[in-house]
Amino acid sequence: MTFPQRLVLAGGSGFLGRAVARHFSALGWDVVTVSRSPAALPMPGRWVRWDGLRQGEWSREVDGAAAVLNLAGRTVNCRYTAQNMLDIYTSRLDTTRALGTAIQTAQTPPPVWLNSSTGTLYRDAQTPQTEAAGEIGHGFSVDVGRRWEAALMEEDLPHTRRVALRTAMVYGLGADGVMATTDSLMRLGLGGPMAGGGQYVSWIHERDFCRVIEFLIGAGLEGPVNVCAPEPLPNRDFLRAYRHAWAMPLGLPSTAGLIRLGAAVMNSEAELLLKSRSTVPERLLRAGFEFEFPAWPEAITTLVKEVREVGHAPR
Repeated sequence: MTFPQRLVLAGGSGFLGRAVARHFSALGWDVVTVSRSPAALPMPGRWVRWDGLRQGEWSREVDGAAAVLNLAGRTVNCRYTAQNMLDIYTSRLDTTRALGTAIQTAQTPPPVWLNSSTGTLYRDAQTPQTEAAGEIGHGFSVDVGRRWEAALMEEDLPHTRRVALRTAMVYGLGADGVMATTDSLMRLGLGGPMAGGGQYVSWIHERDFCRVIEFLIGAGLEGPVNVCAPEPLPNRDFLRAYRHAWAMPLGLPSTAGLIRLGAAVMNSEAELLLKSRSTVPERLLRAGFEFEFPAWPEAITTLVKEVREVGHAPR
């Protein structure tokens, strides 16, 4: 009797985890989500409780798994207070170390471990930032990324290939996805250039993100991989295409000062909108990965068409 391949999805109860679970369940995989609480919305596969720190029943799912994917981490869409920064660090480092211990002690360790990282590791730049030539930046967000990737490599795991997913913003449908917020701004005519609009935006379509995960499980890549579409673009062009997809001719611009004020009111950080991110997936392209949505205008047009048809209903 042949058993389906098992994917252990850590911290996967949100928008992105549900997308991955749907993708791999459709491929016939046994998807096991390990998280502190069950997903608020239905998702395929099984759920096993963990606290993100200690070994337990969930560790048995890692033993014999075909792949482990870690998406755990407190959102960075918050004010960088001392407590929030501590929570951001611990939610990433503790969960990564817990998975490392589970893999290190498994009788049959998984052959591949994909662990979230961040594309914001690179400096504020308008020139392409690749894995080989990209320049690491400075500041809190960068330090989080560096420590996160270091935690991934702490254990001696000779039988497990490790990949750090330097992921850009993922766009897709879902009540808790980023588009559920940004769509309303576009439709209200508030999607004009931000602080001049010269800062670059890196992004990836939800379906390509899931396809990248599938590709990396089968490919021989290890170490850092930029998980983003191959065509980052300036904020002004990004928002113009977004408005066009919604047939909105108007887009009020906003200054850097106004963005900082708005971020403070919304308990967020202006860096999320003002930092120029120009990451390019050089390693994926060289390995032969083909994007379904390489360009933003086509991606956002397709997504908005889907929103018009089904809305942001829970998926």
